[in-house]
Amino acid sequence: MSTAPVPASAPVTAGFQTGFAVRPDLVVEAAHADDVRTAVADAAARGVPVHVHATGHGLPGAVEGGVLISTRRMDSVGIDPVRRTARIGAGVTWGQVIKAAAPHGLAPLSGSSPSVGAVSYTLGGGLGILAREFGYAADHVHALDVVTADGVLRHASPDSEPDLFWALRGGGHRLGVVAGMEIGLVEVGRLYGGSVAFDGDGVGAAEVVGGYLEWAQTVPATLTSSLAAIRYPDVPQMPQPMRGRYVISVRVAYTGSAEEGERLVAPLRAIRPALTDSLREMPYTDSHTIHSDPPFPHAYYGDSVVLGSLDEDRAGRVLELTGPKAPMMTVVQINHLGGALAARPAVDNAVPYREAGFLVRLLSPLDGTDVASVRTLYAEVAEVLAPVALGRSLGFSFGGGDRTEGFHDARTQKRLAGLVSRHDPASLFGGSYGISPGGR
Repeated sequence: MSTAPVPASAPVTAGFQTGFAVRPDLVVEAAHADDVRTAVADAAARGVPVHVHATGHGLPGAVEGGVLISTRRMDSVGIDPVRRTARIGAGVTWGQVIKAAAPHGLAPLSGSSPSVGAVSYTLGGGLGILAREFGYAADHVHALDVVTADGVLRHASPDSEPDLFWALRGGGHRLGVVAGMEIGLVEVGRLYGGSVAFDGDGVGAAEVVGGYLEWAQTVPATLTSSLAAIRYPDVPQMPQPMRGRYVISVRVAYTGSAEEGERLVAPLRAIRPALTDSLREMPYTDSHTIHSDPPFPHAYYGDSVVLGSLDEDRAGRVLELTGPKAPMMTVVQINHLGGALAARPAVDNAVPYREAGFLVRLLSPLDGTDVASVRTLYAEVAEVLAPVALGRSLGFSFGGGDRTEGFHDARTQKRLAGLVSRHDPASLFGGSYGISPGGR
């Protein structure tokens, strides 16, 4: 092994998610696939569990004991502009891929935050800012290099290890440690996008959510959008238009012309006067400003519900439960699905619920709030959404590692479980299938 194990107290155990302890018995800072292979083989021989950690965005819960393989040093990015592909290491963030692809007029199907690990994001499906036009990031994977529980480095593609190739694209980390991935890029160098924020207090919430849901049904698949609702604290650090307000924002990403984008968002702007409006033409390298996710590490818990449909009354009830009167701050995001997300890729994968119309995501800061209270609130939201719920999203479960139900439909679940039994009968990678033992 080219890099030696380091003490578990080293900063390498730190990540973006600070709400759950990461206390393995041993940390391996992998620099190459051989390091991963050696670490997995050694752990298997000793009968201790293996966890994986890249940037730490998506920790499903605390990590106690076992071996933690940190992939953050595996950060190589190679762009093939002719084939429109990227070859990326296990520790690469989306920001690195975006920067490398931009000079060629190309872009990856990245998410809202440039600091998220690209590989783990994609293994969970990968719902990005251009998803309605191009589908899930997992649909654009060409090949993966994965170390399975027997310590063997395997190349998974349509022609090699096809079962692993199917499962890893949408099934998460449960079948091994992915050391590298080849993905397709799209010819997008610029887009029209940004955010329109509205005052959600009083009757504002009902007006905005109703207007958004009606508007979303009229836009083409080349426009991807989401709605977010949050009560901002009344502190001097907050911008004046947001300070102390319950704000509902609609975020937009559209690959057509700015002129056509302006026409498409006109009904959105007409819902009611905006607090702020950042819709504009931008290079794809600025796409992270559409959502402006917090760039600093913090503690949070999150979950989601995948929905067949969503109406104004049900959405309004969710905002009532999670809004200003909620027992803790909760960010609600409603993603409009459909478009290319509903289509199966040329080579099928384990991404479930293609028929879904919306995704409701919940995220609560844990500073001063206990997980049990957050779960109680989320259970109330889930009850409201139960009549139209299909399941949960593997890519948006933060801290609930003990809850595995709902991540896949029954048929996909059965096939994944069979592959886990074949490739990891001793549960080296821990937990149920589909749950990543590490963080993005």
